[in-house]
Amino acid sequence: MSRTLVIVACGARKIWDDNPNAGPTPAKDAYTGAPFKVNRRYAETFSDKWVILSAKYGFINPAFIIPENYNVTFKKPSTNPVSIDALKKQIIEMGLDKYDKIVVLGGKEYVNAVTKAFEEYNVKIEAPLKDLPLGKAMKKVKEALSTGKPFDC
Repeated sequence: MSRTLVIVACGARKIWDDNPNAGPTPAKDAYTGAPFKVNRRYAETFSDKWVILSAKYGFINPAFIIPENYNVTFKKPSTNPVSIDALKKQIIEMGLDKYDKIVVLGGKEYVNAVTKAFEEYNVKIEAPLKDLPLGKAMKKVKEALSTGKPFDC
């Protein structure tokens, strides 16, 4: 039986946008935008393991503590996102190379980062939301959750 890793892209909206005094927060609770929340629900429902791809910290576990607000994105290289080499090291350190299938929930820049990071591994990478506008992507995730059926890419 194949094991599935779901990688959820971080989000621009964070807890500190609404509560500047929130302090250090677990990653799963730090990102508060609707896309992240629905993708998190998908990951919690359909994966064997899930991680977040933070443009600042790289692959992080949901319990990883984010100390404070930040604004780094793969969409803007000038924000200095984490390097592909750093992501490759994290794959080994976190044992992310042990999965048969990886589902990336995020836009094309995040999918590209994952694809480059995992290029040395014989793993199936699926990106069901990559080319969809945000509203359609969220609708697709919500449909999977309401039917109880994961994406069939």
